[in-house]
Amino acid sequence: MDAQRLKDNFAQVAQHGDAVALFFYSDLFLRNPRLRDMFPVGMSHQRDRLLAALGRIVSQVDDLHNLVPFVQQLGRDHRKYGVEALHYPEVGASLVTTLRYFSGHSWTEELARDWTDAYNLVSKVMLDAAQEDASVHPSWWNAQIVAHERRRFDLAVFRVLPDRPFAFQPGQSVSLEVPARMRMWRYYSMANAPRPDNTLDFHVQLIDGGPVSPVLVRAVRVGDWIKLGPPVGTMTFNERSGRDVLLIGGSTGLAPLKAILEQIAALPNPPRVHLFFGARYLDGLYDLDDLQKRAAGAPWLTVIPAVSDHDPGAAAEHGTLPDVIGRFGMWQNHDAYVCGSSGMIDATVDRLLQLGLSQDRIRIDKYADA
Repeated sequence: MDAQRLKDNFAQVAQHGDAVALFFYSDLFLRNPRLRDMFPVGMSHQRDRLLAALGRIVSQVDDLHNLVPFVQQLGRDHRKYGVEALHYPEVGASLVTTLRYFSGHSWTEELARDWTDAYNLVSKVMLDAAQEDASVHPSWWNAQIVAHERRRFDLAVFRVLPDRPFAFQPGQSVSLEVPARMRMWRYYSMANAPRPDNTLDFHVQLIDGGPVSPVLVRAVRVGDWIKLGPPVGTMTFNERSGRDVLLIGGSTGLAPLKAILEQIAALPNPPRVHLFFGARYLDGLYDLDDLQKRAAGAPWLTVIPAVSDHDPGAAAEHGTLPDVIGRFGMWQNHDAYVCGSSGMIDATVDRLLQLGLSQDRIRIDKYADA
């Protein structure tokens, strides 16, 4: 495969935006009508995820060290949709048809071979990971809501108990499905490290127009059941580095950082940790009381709250998280973990790089589902 040729061609195709995914799914369902029932009624979110996944795969096609774990996670995660080995060639045929259509006159036999070889490699890695996972894990877990608390009108913290052991690493995320929104799986991060009682905590903020977050914030009750997909994500704690730690969370982006914080707290000799927790307004710091209680009993932990809208009476730093972390240090000798909205993450990572932190010491989680 010519990696650069693939990247150049995808960049050309991606200029057509949402039309690419729309064409792909239309072709797939016309060729294979039985596959339509595997997907939600509304496909806009699914189309966005397709383009994002393709973009990441193509951008790392010559970086197998980082690409393979991501593709393996895709294979394991797709089991919850009912994806089987026989579906992979059908998807591949529609993908190549879509790429050919949007490439126009630039499509060549060489590109066709490159894309076919790349897809065959990716699908093999996904299928092998799915088959290996099927030997030890279910396709999904049923989980009962055992606690649910509204922290704000648009934000809830709740706890679930899976019906089977659920192994994960602090910092990872999981897709959730609620009965009221069938096949609309949305990703949320666990807000705790693994516990003996197998319970999981989630922090969810309502997104205007989102189909799932309003249900999780306003409609579910203790005793209700939801489904969990397998854990995904690579924003996990590097315990072997020996460096101090910088945790930066915007709003409910705090959740995976809190899980990492619990993991660190259980170490015999925790590293020094600075946790920056930001929101637009003071009431958006919905979990600050708990964080401050933890810091009071942990001399290695410093919690810095921040609000971007000025409030003279707020006991918090004023400014965006990138601005605030810039006022507190250079951070070159730290490992950084950043979670929040895409815009917040991009701005924060840029600021950390300006402050001298190398890219390989920054881990992020950009899941922002609704």
